Amino acid sequence: MALEVCEMKEDWTSCNGNGRLKESGRGDPRHWPPTRRQFLVGGAVSSIWWFSKGSALADLAIQKGKPSDTEVLVNIFLRGGADGLSIVAPFGEDGYHRLRPTLRLASPKNRQADVSNRLIDLDGFFGLNPNLSALLPLYRSGNLSFIHAVGSLDQSRSHFEAMSAMERGLADNHGSVASGWLARYLAVGPVDNRSPLRAVAFSQVMPDSLRGATHATAISSLADYKLVPPLSGSQDAFTKSLSSMYAAKKDEIAEAGMETLDVLKTLNNLDPAKELPHHNARYPNGELGEALRQIAFLVRANVGLEIACVDKGGWDTHFVQGAGNGLMAGILRELGGALSAFWQDLGRETRRVTVCIQTEFGRRVYENQSLGTDHGRGSVMLVLGQTLKCDRVLGVWPGLEEHQLEGPGDLRVTTDYRTVLSEILDKRLRCEPAAIFPGFKPQYLGLMDHAF
Repeated sequence: MALEVCEMKEDWTSCNGNGRLKESGRGDPRHWPPTRRQFLVGGAVSSIWWFSKGSALADLAIQKGKPSDTEVLVNIFLRGGADGLSIVAPFGEDGYHRLRPTLRLASPKNRQADVSNRLIDLDGFFGLNPNLSALLPLYRSGNLSFIHAVGSLDQSRSHFEAMSAMERGLADNHGSVASGWLARYLAVGPVDNRSPLRAVAFSQVMPDSLRGATHATAISSLADYKLVPPLSGSQDAFTKSLSSMYAAKKDEIAEAGMETLDVLKTLNNLDPAKELPHHNARYPNGELGEALRQIAFLVRANVGLEIACVDKGGWDTHFVQGAGNGLMAGILRELGGALSAFWQDLGRETRRVTVCIQTEFGRRVYENQSLGTDHGRGSVMLVLGQTLKCDRVLGVWPGLEEHQLEGPGDLRVTTDYRTVLSEILDKRLRCEPAAIFPGFKPQYLGLMDHAF
């Protein structure tokens, strides 16, 4: 099979058919003494953070206040096209076993198969990949739902176009809307929140879903952000100077500046790098686990976080994808372990946190000659939250027989990804979905039985 070269957005990934994603950054942020205007325009406001004094977390003054009621949405994007048929496999479908002779996982009923290569029964038809076993308690406790055969209407099977459509909240990539769907939510959401940490993307670049947002920050790690004075000044003097400058004004820029300094004041006693996860949670090594650990830190700190975005690459498995073992198995273990630890770490804060995991498209139903899978259509979405409908895998299953497939052999999309996002917006974030996805009329899946 010839190598497939995909035109990609360089900031996110490049696909050359080798089953991996190549990520590229934009270099280290430059520290400079800002003017009043520069301090708050565009991404500059995102560059003003705190410096650590190494204080004990037990002295957090913020914990003296009432618990926050602000809902938090964590959006995890699996970039590269995650194979939904490996994440949640239809072991009750003959076509699954027939079309994937080396990539298939054994039925839960097959007790002769090794446990590392045997699916975990979810509802008698679908099985969970054994490398995601850490998620099983969340599913059984009613905190995790799977939605299958989900995707957009984009037919390009291009990473760039499919991601662009989803992040802008469109049916496909031909719409004229430029802003991201999360940016639109921040513009019309029910919460009056001017915190500079209202929306945080743990990424080297701002995701398109937040394009156009005025209260969004893109960071690689909380440790990278602190208040940096001019070379000739001290931190205390710089802080006092900024405070005096903004206190003397009454415009929106001054208000935003004071809001930022208030957050700095609150966080001066925190040291996110040294805080241990709560409730004995143990995150796996890797960028995903570290990002979720820091998000849990921000949720507990009550600094105004509403939206957190995280990317997880590595899903472009054209070659040697593997079943219970192989390239995909490792990233599935990391995903499952990180999500499980995050939920445990949050403790009682899970009452106001919803996690949505999505990918731009799925993979071809049949395996290729390189023991991998090529770009396809339908995949699976995961939603983590309290009191979800988790007694079965949701969505309309289209089947895997030849006459039921789409295009060159892909799982048909029967649920528009915006349906899932709309129900989250409506029932968890208390936002009218029509304001975020104009012209789209979702038919809810019953993911959430009631509003919170």
